[in-house]
Amino acid sequence: MKPKLTLVGAGPGDGELITLKGIRALRQADVVLYDDLANDTLLEFAPEQALKIYVGKRAGQPSFAQEEINELIVRFAQEHGHVVRLKGGDPYVFGRGYEEYDYVRQYGIECTVISGVSSSIAVPASQGIPVTSRGVSESFWVITGTTRKGELSDDLRLAAQSKATIVVLMGMSKLTEICTLFSEAGRGHLPMAIVQNGTRPDEQCVIGQVWNMPQLAAEQGVGAPAVLVIGEVVALHPSYLAESMRNFSMAW
Repeated sequence: MKPKLTLVGAGPGDGELITLKGIRALRQADVVLYDDLANDTLLEFAPEQALKIYVGKRAGQPSFAQEEINELIVRFAQEHGHVVRLKGGDPYVFGRGYEEYDYVRQYGIECTVISGVSSSIAVPASQGIPVTSRGVSESFWVITGTTRKGELSDDLRLAAQSKATIVVLMGMSKLTEICTLFSEAGRGHLPMAIVQNGTRPDEQCVIGQVWNMPQLAAEQGVGAPAVLVIGEVVALHPSYLAESMRNFSMAW
């Protein structure tokens, strides 16, 4: 028995968006530690006798602290062998994957990283919104909605001055603050989308503009987990024009 950790990106929610390499790792697992945002149907790929342990990791919900997860990985690797850490999206995109990788290396445990499809790209795409499109957007930012200190990232202030597409992960708790920041920067007119439970059967999307998005989100009852998309590319969504006309009429 050789202690080993494999960090596997489970993708944005749809169980079919995991990579073949990720499935192969699950089939060889002795222990699977999985997150809330990882589709639990993926556990079917793990051997029946493998330990399958839920560790949470959704904002505002009960879960293990990151330090506890680090310790669990080491303990289970030493006691059972191959630990697969199944993480929503990609392990290295706001997934704290490197923290786990760095921690287990201190114990001489072999570690492999298998990238996953990031929700920052796949969730907008599931609604027909490209993060880049020729003549519309030449680049995109991916920013966390809340820093470790519970504050808005300074990068959001820089992003509000950019013509790039802005994708905000874990930002619903700061929605009003984010929209206020963009409005104060003179960008309240920008098209905006909120996509809840992206790529899953219960996916819900709200389309509007930055200035009225908090109101629309409240009216339609969207919440976390959700991806916020801000920029001209949102206007490519099929329903954007109709929604804009409706909101314009309501404003008058």
